[in-house]
Amino acid sequence: MLPFHRVAADDFSAVNQRIIDQLHSDVPLVENIGHYLVEAGGKRLRPLLVLLCSRAAGYQGQSHIDLAAIIEFIHTATLLHDDVVDTSNMRRGRITANAQWGNAPAVLVGDFLYSRAFQMMVALRDMDIMAILSDTTNTIAEGEVQQLVNAGDPAVTEENYLKVIHKKTGALFEAACETAAVLAGCSAEERESLKLYGRHLGSAFQLVDDALDYRGNSEELGKNVGDDLAEGKPTLPLIYAMANGTAEQAALVTEAIEKKSADKLTEIVAAIEACGALDYTFERAQKEVELALEKLEFLPDGEYKTALQQLASFSIERTV
Repeated sequence: MLPFHRVAADDFSAVNQRIIDQLHSDVPLVENIGHYLVEAGGKRLRPLLVLLCSRAAGYQGQSHIDLAAIIEFIHTATLLHDDVVDTSNMRRGRITANAQWGNAPAVLVGDFLYSRAFQMMVALRDMDIMAILSDTTNTIAEGEVQQLVNAGDPAVTEENYLKVIHKKTGALFEAACETAAVLAGCSAEERESLKLYGRHLGSAFQLVDDALDYRGNSEELGKNVGDDLAEGKPTLPLIYAMANGTAEQAALVTEAIEKKSADKLTEIVAAIEACGALDYTFERAQKEVELALEKLEFLPDGEYKTALQQLASFSIERTV
């Protein structure tokens, strides 16, 4: 357990229990897949953000437990659907649900998790939270479709890439923080600050993820290095290499994206390292972290604010 987890350990335990409780279904396959996903673990950063932001803003109730579980269900549903779309067979070091049970069960259980999240959302009886999360799920879906459209296209710009990562990753980080602010009764200005903290933090995490796809190793990452390349995803390291590398490096990357092939992964990793693409990606992530930290200034000093600051730093210091 990382330091920023320990601060919210009791709340985190309650969220895990709520997730288990809410996975109940009369259909055994739903519970089997649901529990398989929960047991896979992960850092659970999005529900953690709900816990930390709400407590940092002075919230003293218990509804943040349900809200955190809702956020995790939405996230897990997107992962199930992503793995089907990407035909992934490994996540967090385990076989994906679609590889284990097939695409149809994975998609349908993803739908179950989405609908269960909205059932729990209604029970909170807060229209602001419902509006934020309904908009967020729509934004995430748009981001996934845009990413699908971009696959195999070496002409994708850095600006387009940044819009996609905001929609598919930053949006849920953003929503976790903003809904926590709503729950805590924050002012409009404070709510916007926490929302932007989440947006910048989510972007930093995705930028680092995209860099680690070429600098990490499969065992640590829990997925295959080079998966993005095999899917033809023009992420920032590749976009930078095509724009700033030598003609030979740019041609190598362009061909790999167009063919959606990781056959020349070793040469491509060498090329993006040589032209500074990974360093540039980490620098962009660092800027996002700095912007995120600025948005926490209004919070009173304390262990929850410190944990949010530590989480921001962790986003660029991690190796997984």
